[in-house]
Amino acid sequence: MEQVAAAVVDVTKFLTACEASSQAKKTATLLKTLTVNALITGEHGVGKKTLASFILPDAFIIDASNFDELLLSLENTQAIIITNLDNSPNIERLVQAVKENNVRVIATAKDSFSHRAIDELFSVKFNIPPLRERMEDVKALIEKFVSEAIVLFGECSNFDVSNFKPDLSQNAISLKRQVMINYLLQDIQDSELMDIIEHYLYDKLGSKSDYRNYLYLYEVPLLKAGLHKFKSQVQLAESLGLNRNTLRKKITENKKYIEGKI
Repeated sequence: MEQVAAAVVDVTKFLTACEASSQAKKTATLLKTLTVNALITGEHGVGKKTLASFILPDAFIIDASNFDELLLSLENTQAIIITNLDNSPNIERLVQAVKENNVRVIATAKDSFSHRAIDELFSVKFNIPPLRERMEDVKALIEKFVSEAIVLFGECSNFDVSNFKPDLSQNAISLKRQVMINYLLQDIQDSELMDIIEHYLYDKLGSKSDYRNYLYLYEVPLLKAGLHKFKSQVQLAESLGLNRNTLRKKITENKKYIEGKI
């Protein structure tokens, strides 16, 4: 795995491998030189907080849901980063407090957030697209996270991302978790895997049907791996030493898990 090129990752730790992220970084860089309020929107995990901290590197960061603490902070600071602005219980009061205390604000919110009061507060608003629209960034992020995994867990010669299907459900957050888990699992030993399952089950056991309830933890990975490897229920049945009817029954019983619907 090649290391991420230095030109791709800058001091903001915000990847700029595609045009959309490059434009977001340019806007953030311009805002560092200005004194205007700005709102950064986008899905969870796209890098909103990272860019906000780049614009105001020394500013206090507070979630908008902590309303009383936020109002108090606005009375004692000149610049502040407000995350999750859409969580504020009273946008009008917040806008009023910002104006009364003459505080510079860089805020973040989900991309669908809108409120009539914010237009008068934020003279600059820009959106960071989700990673599914920034596949160049996804590739660079995978390389970055693998590099971090090497530092944490040591070199793993078996790790292959050629068939890696990135989990972008929470953008960079879910992707990093996925890379770290998959990297760690490449060289995992039987005893380590059993320890993980034991830890998972310890607090869940207690009913009279636990064996039946948790058997899927063994069967589903086995079935999914077999279906992926052999591409044929006939070959999988032979490999597992099961007749085809028994295999079909087990696949039907675990369909929701196999298809990822739970």
